[in-house]
Amino acid sequence: MSRFVLFGCAAILLGANPRGSPADVAAGAATFRSHCAPCHGFTAEGGRGPNLTTGIFYHGSSDADLLANISDGIAGTEMPGLFYSEDRVWQVVSYIRSLSARSHTASNGNPEAGQSVFRGKGCAQCHRVAGEGGRVGPDLTNIGQMRSPEHLRQAVLDPNADVRPRYWVVTLTTKDGRDYTGFLMNEDTYTVQFMDLKEQLQSMQKSDLAAYRIDKTSKMPSYRDSLGARELSDLVAYLSSLRPAPLRADAGSSR
Repeated sequence: MSRFVLFGCAAILLGANPRGSPADVAAGAATFRSHCAPCHGFTAEGGRGPNLTTGIFYHGSSDADLLANISDGIAGTEMPGLFYSEDRVWQVVSYIRSLSARSHTASNGNPEAGQSVFRGKGCAQCHRVAGEGGRVGPDLTNIGQMRSPEHLRQAVLDPNADVRPRYWVVTLTTKDGRDYTGFLMNEDTYTVQFMDLKEQLQSMQKSDLAAYRIDKTSKMPSYRDSLGARELSDLVAYLSSLRPAPLRADAGSSR
């Protein structure tokens, strides 16, 4: 259903941004830095969240899409909603639009060579790309959409820098002497569920456990000492290339 904003006697479709002045852009920048920068980076060039300075958006590129995505969040991703007035969110949209004029340095890596590095270093044993590979580590099919090159480089060199709860490791021993290790899936007062290192889902009653520990470090090894500078650049370029085709701005506001 279309929403409308009333300005005087004129009603305009919400797709047109009414907050596009330089003052609005500045206000949007302040909101962005206080609420969006932890994921997208202080300069919006990406971190845990994608780079927003290219003008390419993967969940709708119209102003109305951006307004809805910022206000409501994006289902199936880590993007939460920003619970502010529409005017304030419009200012954030104006700020994001202003970033597209920035110049960008092209990656100096070779994605094709990086794919060979990915395969040669055994990354596919734990990570899936387009349905192929293991499930122990994160699915990387669209990782270039979700992470900046800087974040990807950090993940390769220092996996412990950012470990999400989904990849916390649980180690436990049952009262009858069985040992288990796996990735924590869910935990409540009475039970714990995890995926073991053979990719089997397990559920345990805590009352049946003799020992139980959660380790918040990464099971992924650092490649700091096993990749040369060129290999690292190529691998990051390959990972950055893994992304879906962007929606066109004229493709409607479906997300």
